[in-house]
Amino acid sequence: MKTQLPFFAFLLFSQFFYSQIVINELDTDTPGQDFEEFIELKSDTPNFSLDGYVLVLFNGSNSGNDSSYFTRDLDGYNTDANGLLLIGSTNVSPVPELLISPALIQNGADAIAVYQGNDSDFPEGTQATTTNLIDALIYDTSDADDTGLMALLGISEQINENENGNQTEDSIQRNNDGTYTVTTPTPGALNDGSGIDFNGISFSTDQTEYSEGEIMSITFTTESPVTSNLSLNFTLTNGSFTSVDYSGNTSFIIPNGSSEATVAIQLLDDGVNDGDEFAEIDLGTIPEGYNRLVDNVEVLIVDVNFVVSAWGTPLNPTYNQVQSTQPNGYYESLTGLADDELRQAIQDIVANPDLVRAQTYADAIDILKKADQNPANSNEVWLVYTEQPRAKVLFQDTGGSNVGLWNREHTYPQSRGGFFEIEEDQYADGMDVFVTTNADSLRHGVSDAHGLRAVDGPENSSRNNRDYGEYNGPANTQGSWRGDVARAVMYMTMRYNGLALVNGNPPNNTVGELGDLEILLDWHRNDPPDDYELNRNNIVYTWQINRNPFIDRPELVEYIWGDQQGQAYDPSLEIDDNNKRSIVIYPNPTQGEVNISGIIEPTIVTIYTSMGKEIFSSDITEDQSVNLNLSSGVYLMVLKNEHTSSVKRLIIL
Repeated sequence: MKTQLPFFAFLLFSQFFYSQIVINELDTDTPGQDFEEFIELKSDTPNFSLDGYVLVLFNGSNSGNDSSYFTRDLDGYNTDANGLLLIGSTNVSPVPELLISPALIQNGADAIAVYQGNDSDFPEGTQATTTNLIDALIYDTSDADDTGLMALLGISEQINENENGNQTEDSIQRNNDGTYTVTTPTPGALNDGSGIDFNGISFSTDQTEYSEGEIMSITFTTESPVTSNLSLNFTLTNGSFTSVDYSGNTSFIIPNGSSEATVAIQLLDDGVNDGDEFAEIDLGTIPEGYNRLVDNVEVLIVDVNFVVSAWGTPLNPTYNQVQSTQPNGYYESLTGLADDELRQAIQDIVANPDLVRAQTYADAIDILKKADQNPANSNEVWLVYTEQPRAKVLFQDTGGSNVGLWNREHTYPQSRGGFFEIEEDQYADGMDVFVTTNADSLRHGVSDAHGLRAVDGPENSSRNNRDYGEYNGPANTQGSWRGDVARAVMYMTMRYNGLALVNGNPPNNTVGELGDLEILLDWHRNDPPDDYELNRNNIVYTWQINRNPFIDRPELVEYIWGDQQGQAYDPSLEIDDNNKRSIVIYPNPTQGEVNISGIIEPTIVTIYTSMGKEIFSSDITEDQSVNLNLSSGVYLMVLKNEHTSSVKRLIIL
């Protein structure tokens, strides 16, 4: 005879079964990068299956409306021998079993909840509920109580993770009696210090990056000597980096009584420019009693097969190697115009709504990889301000630390220009997908590649939104970027209505004004466009179907802001650009004597230090040699005649 439980007894049994999971620990606000945040779940019994459970994160902000912003189905996961499941990014140690993106967990006031159900039950924007709720924790980081969220989840207490100060590394930990303590984090371990102490597995490489053809040495270690042979596998494949890129054994044995083993991996030079890649060291399945202290570590593999361009970097500029790709008659409409009419005619070209295209901010990354490519190595970008190359693959695509990475610099700062992103800007959809734009489309300044440059991450932060002149770049650099950024911000003021260059330094919260115009004019004159800048103008043109006119015709700067204001622009009166650059100085670098050739009329030769101090001046009427008694360093040589001027960088050894 079958016995049937009364309905209320079934409910009690069901609730008891699903109440075995609790939120054991939460660390959502970690000092610095905020990348070491984690969630820890705990079951009453070890090795408990989490099939049928779902983790939901709720946004308690006003805009979040106490609704879900992240959901993860827990099917297929089990708690460990201590009854724990750790959830976080690979920045957490030990490495979590369930990986999520770094900095995903929002600071409070928010909530973490575990439900009986599936992730499909909680599409983004689902408001918090007690239906099928197993456990929940409402937390804050020195915020007011979210009484609405508390009511929705039926919880009467909100825990402040920062109750010991926001610079303290703390987490919210559940006590055995169900109360909470805020104290030093214990990821992957029971909060009361009991339970099994796992032997942690770690690894390291003998270099931070390698070139093809080198040997990568990987040393695997355990916290304590192993009590029996530990045999493990690992993988290195990652995207385009596959087994054809290396040879060697991808397994190791740590012998009984030892705590270390080393593996040598030969990186292969395939003779093909595949671009720089990342190998990713991933441990395979580890036996019970061990955990991963590190895992999923990327190592840069530098491709030794790259392309070298015919032109130089901004530090060693060349001229006449790159030809402009401007269409015939592109600037024809400017002839005979002055002042406002000339300005408007320039804008009609660079903001022509029938031709000019706007790409996404994500597309701008791909544009910069081509436009700012290092002429000496096609797998690198050349960084503005710091005047150095960096691997293209080292782009900063997440928040947190930007050391050693590059990102996008707005030469006309985003906050000063009023540019902004929309959701579509997160997607790189390629050259052939674009939107139309015009002079009033100021928002599109966020992704305009003529105003963007590849930049060292920390230096981007250092510049912030300061005016040029107020910001002069890092110490002990040549300033080879100064004319480039001057012409970039000059372009921006022509391209978009609402932007201006002004004298002096307006407050840094001023929108629509950037300084210092006088300094930018000097930078433009002393650092004329070179092959590098013309090449990037050509590349950006292929994407946006517009050009920076101050690169193609640098004399226009004088008609808009300089000593030709009020004069009608007549390009026939200008010396041909090639003739401007026909004056050659050699050898350069030199130990003191320099030859000057290409002189066809009386010319004043003036030499300045990198700080702008005049230290030499002479009048010459023909090609000749000049003996210079100068200290080692970098100088500017200005050659000026009745029609034009030319600026050369002179290096004294």
